[in-house]
Amino acid sequence: MMAIGAPIPTSTWSLRPGATPERRRYSGTATGVPGRIMTRDGRPSGRRTGSRKTRARQAASQAGRLPAPGEQKRRPPTPRQGLRVWRLVLVILVWLIFFGLLWVLWMARDLPDIAHPPPLPEPVRVTVLAVDGSVLTTYGPAPGQALPPDRIPEVMIQAVVATEDRRFFHHHGIDLVGIARAAWTNLRAGRLVQGGSTITQQLAKNLFLTPERSLSRKVRELLLALYLEEKLTKEEIVALYLNRAYFGAGAYGIDAASRSFFGHGAQQLNLREAAVLAGLLKAPSRLQPLANLEGAWERARRVVLPAMQRAGYLSRQQVERAIAAGPPRLRRGLGANVRYATDRALREAERLTGGWSGSVRILTTIRPDLQRRAQRVLRDVLARSGDVRNAHQGAAVVMLPDGAIEAYVGGRDWRQSQFDRVFQARRQPGSAMKPFLYAAALEAGYSPDDVLPDAPIRVGDWQPRNFDDRYRGPVTLYEAFVHSLNSVAVRLILAVKPEAVVAMAHRLGLQEPLRPLPSLALGAQEVRLLHLVAAYAPFENGGLPVDPYLVLEVRAENGPVLYRYRPKEEGLPVLARPLRRTMRHLLRGVVAEGTARRAALPGVAAAGKTGTTQDFRDAVFVGFIPGHLAGVWVGNDDNSPMKGVTGGSLPAMIWKEIMMGLIPGPQEQEGPPAH
Repeated sequence: MMAIGAPIPTSTWSLRPGATPERRRYSGTATGVPGRIMTRDGRPSGRRTGSRKTRARQAASQAGRLPAPGEQKRRPPTPRQGLRVWRLVLVILVWLIFFGLLWVLWMARDLPDIAHPPPLPEPVRVTVLAVDGSVLTTYGPAPGQALPPDRIPEVMIQAVVATEDRRFFHHHGIDLVGIARAAWTNLRAGRLVQGGSTITQQLAKNLFLTPERSLSRKVRELLLALYLEEKLTKEEIVALYLNRAYFGAGAYGIDAASRSFFGHGAQQLNLREAAVLAGLLKAPSRLQPLANLEGAWERARRVVLPAMQRAGYLSRQQVERAIAAGPPRLRRGLGANVRYATDRALREAERLTGGWSGSVRILTTIRPDLQRRAQRVLRDVLARSGDVRNAHQGAAVVMLPDGAIEAYVGGRDWRQSQFDRVFQARRQPGSAMKPFLYAAALEAGYSPDDVLPDAPIRVGDWQPRNFDDRYRGPVTLYEAFVHSLNSVAVRLILAVKPEAVVAMAHRLGLQEPLRPLPSLALGAQEVRLLHLVAAYAPFENGGLPVDPYLVLEVRAENGPVLYRYRPKEEGLPVLARPLRRTMRHLLRGVVAEGTARRAALPGVAAAGKTGTTQDFRDAVFVGFIPGHLAGVWVGNDDNSPMKGVTGGSLPAMIWKEIMMGLIPGPQEQEGPPAH
C-alpha cells in the first residue's frame, strides 16, 4: 500500500477489454512534460505524453474528472473556418436564385398574349317580358356592353381605385408597399381583413388564370401583372377591369351593373351610384342592391366615400353631402317577388317548347302595374296583421276571364322561400267549393228560394257544424249560400249526390282529382289556388271553362319564334244562361250582404265566395268583377292554426285592395318597389 504523501509512480497499468494488464512506463516525468510512453519491456509505444488527447486527459484529471474516451478540447472557429461557411451559404443562394430564375422563365414561356385577351363567353340568358314588353327579370348574365376608357365616368374610376388599390397610378403592377400594409393590418387583426393584390393583378387573374390557390398560379399572376403594365396604359387597365368585374345579380361589367341596378348606362353614373358599385366588388352576391340595398349603401357610406376622401378625390363637404342624400334610387322594378311569376313562366315555356339552346325571350301575360300592386298589398297586409293573427304566408293570382294570368304572387317573400303557393301548394279551400255544389243543385232543379232546414246533422260518425255554432231553422238556399251555412250544404250534397258535384267542378275546369264524399260540400279536399280561381271563370265569361296560361310567346334571341299562344276554339258553354245568371246573383250576395262584405268595391258589382277550414288553418277568397277574376289564400306553411282568420277577413281585404287597381278612378300613390 502506498503511503500518504509518497511520490506518484512513473508507470501505471492500462486495462483493455479482453486483454491482460500490460505494464507501461513513461519516458517523461509525471509533471506533464512531453515524452514517450514506454512499454513494459522498455520499448517505445509510439505515443507521446504530450499529445492532444493526453493533455486533455491530464487537464481533466487535474480538474477532478476524467474525460470521456476520444474527448478533446474544443477551440473557437478560426476566421478561415467562418469564411468557409459563408462561402458555402453564398453558393447555395446563388444556385437557388439560378434555379428560381429558370423556373420563372419556364413559367413565363407560355404566358398568354395580353394583346388579345380571351373574349367573354357568349352569354346564354333568358329574358322574361311583361305583356307590354318591359323586362320582368333576366336569367343569366345581365345585358351590357364593354366601354372604352373615355366613356367610363371619372368618378367611377376614382371610387374603384380609392377602394381597391389606392396606389394604382404609382406602382407598376405589384405594390410592395400595399403588400406590407396589408400584412401589417392582417397581423394586427389576427385574421385576413385586407388583401395586397393590385387592380392589375386582379385583372390578370380574371382574364387569364384559374381560381386555384398555388404558388405557380401566383407567380404567373405577378408576371402577367408586370406584362400588362408594360403593354397597356393605366386607363386601359382599369377600364378592362371594370368591363370584366362581377357586380352581382348576373351583372358582369360596369355597364350591365348600372343598367340592372339603376336603369341607365354606366356613362350616367353619379357619385352615390359609383360608390355603391365600387363597394360591391368585395361581396357582389351578398351586397347586390336589388336584394340588399341597405348593406350596399352601408359599405358605400362607411368604406368607399371615406376612402375617396383620403385619396384626395373628394372633400369632406362632398362626402357629407353624398351621405346626407341617402342611397341612390334603384331601377323601378318589381323586386324579387316577381320571380314567383317568372319562375312559373320559365317552367311553362320549357314545357311548351321542349327546351332550347342559346338565349331566348319569353313574353308573358303579366301586367307590371297589377303585379306590383298585388305584391305590395299582400306584403303590407301580412306585415300589419300577420304576427297578431299568426298568419305568416299568403298567395294571390289575378286573371282575365279567358285564363290569361295578369298577376301572380306565390308568397310573401321569394328571397326567403321560393315555394310557389299559387301552383305548388295544395290546400283545402273550405266553403269556396260551395259554388260547384250549388251549381249542381240548380242544374238538378233547385232554386234559390227553396227552403231547407238549418239544423244539426250527422252523417255516420261525421257531425258538421256551422261556423258560428248557431242554427237558424228553415232558410232559403240564397240565405244558406250567402251566410255559408254548413248544415244546409251537407243536406244539399246528400240530395244531389257527391258524384254530381265532382262532375260539375270538373266541367267548370277545376283540374284536381276529387273524391265523391259528403265532406266535399265543405271543401275538405285539397286543391291548387290557380285551378280554383280558373274554375270560377265560367260564372263570369259566359259559361266557358278555361286553362290558365302565362306564356304568350317564346322567341330565340334574334331568331325564330319557338312558341306562340293560340286561343282555343270557343266551345259550347258548360252552364246554361239562366244558371249562370243565378250563380252570379248568389255570388254577388255574398259580397253585398254575406261573409265577404269586406271585399265590396265602390260602384262595381263584385262577386265571390269565402272559405275557411277547421281551426282557421286556411282562409280563402275567390271572386270576380266584370273582366277580371282573382283569388287569395292566407295561412301557414306548417299548417298551424291562425287566430280567427276567415276568408272574409284578411283574404277579402287583400282581394279588395288588389282589385281597386282595376276599377276606373284616381288611384293611390304607389309605394316603393315590392320585394
